[in-house]
Amino acid sequence: MTNSNISYSARSRAIEPFHVMALLARANELQAAGHDVIHLEIGEPDFVTAAPIIEAGQAALAAGKTSYTAARGLPQLREAISGFYQQRYDLNIDPRRILITPGGSGALLLATSLLVDPGKHWLMADPGYPCNRHFLRLIEASAQLVPVNPSQQYQLTPELVAQYWNENTVGALLASPANPTGTLLTSEQLLALSQAIRTHGGHMVVDEIYHGLTYGLDASSVLEVDNEAFVLNSFSKYFGMTGWRLGWLVAPDNAISELEKLAQNLYISAPSIAQYAALACFEEHTISIFEERRHEFQKRRDFLLPALRQLGFKIAVEPEGAFYLYADISDFGGDAYAFCQHFLETEFVAFTPGLDFGQHQAQQHVRFAYTQNLNRLEQAVARIARGLLSWKQKVQ
Repeated sequence: MTNSNISYSARSRAIEPFHVMALLARANELQAAGHDVIHLEIGEPDFVTAAPIIEAGQAALAAGKTSYTAARGLPQLREAISGFYQQRYDLNIDPRRILITPGGSGALLLATSLLVDPGKHWLMADPGYPCNRHFLRLIEASAQLVPVNPSQQYQLTPELVAQYWNENTVGALLASPANPTGTLLTSEQLLALSQAIRTHGGHMVVDEIYHGLTYGLDASSVLEVDNEAFVLNSFSKYFGMTGWRLGWLVAPDNAISELEKLAQNLYISAPSIAQYAALACFEEHTISIFEERRHEFQKRRDFLLPALRQLGFKIAVEPEGAFYLYADISDFGGDAYAFCQHFLETEFVAFTPGLDFGQHQAQQHVRFAYTQNLNRLEQAVARIARGLLSWKQKVQ
């Protein structure tokens, strides 16, 4: 018997679901019914975890390395990440400053818990990754969403920081490369933003989860220009370990003891087997696998971007990283969610409505994830071209 008088927390009710999850559930229903669904909605690559990582995880499991680790993570993994910063960015990051977390989400949980009091907020670009603002709501804080446009590369600027900063602002969360737009911040832009945020006495937090997945250039780390910034990263994207749930946080030295205390209480430690497996990520032959996959993603972007533009989708900024295209559908009429539903139900192509990423012009944007191989992307474009004809008839 259900008790209808049970009341759940206001914070839980305030956190919005992923709208794409309803579309994914429907896509899976259609797939189970025998339809060939092309999934361009979820930010999970079609590549399985690289073999050296799987083998390292199996070896750790066979050796019985299944106990808790230290809350900050395996020392040898923190040292390996430090070495990676030295090799890739020419940065000397003390392993003490690196905390291993359960996914990038664990890093975000630590950062929000440490830096934001109830009633305070961070500035965030709109559109942006929705879980960021939901984590703030969880700790009784909030996100101050800042509308951004193609003219700003969909990123915060020093001018926007000055315009939107108020007495309750305590920092800003940026993402480079960004989800859903794939845009990057240069080292000069990161420095200017750091100076703007420091002028107001705020914290700078940068999501670098899609580092490594850039095309034609390498992403700059904020740590190259601001050694006091907080950096969120993950083994899910470039390293291809989505289901292993492993990430890390780089923090200033004076924040480590407080972050370690939070980690001890919030999740004890990151998964041990995942940590031992991740040690294989930094071996030369494993990096070569990741680089081959990076080139494959670039081929996919270079096919899908002009193909969608030719169909009439407006993609004002060429994404330089991640694996997403953020497309304006205003020329087609209707709203984004109905648009996505139409293509799922009629052409069995799934992609994400813009309202999952914020409020600014959300109803006229959709996100495509080029996480399928070129053959599937070609099929998707053919289906979308056909579906546009029926959509136009529908909205006339």
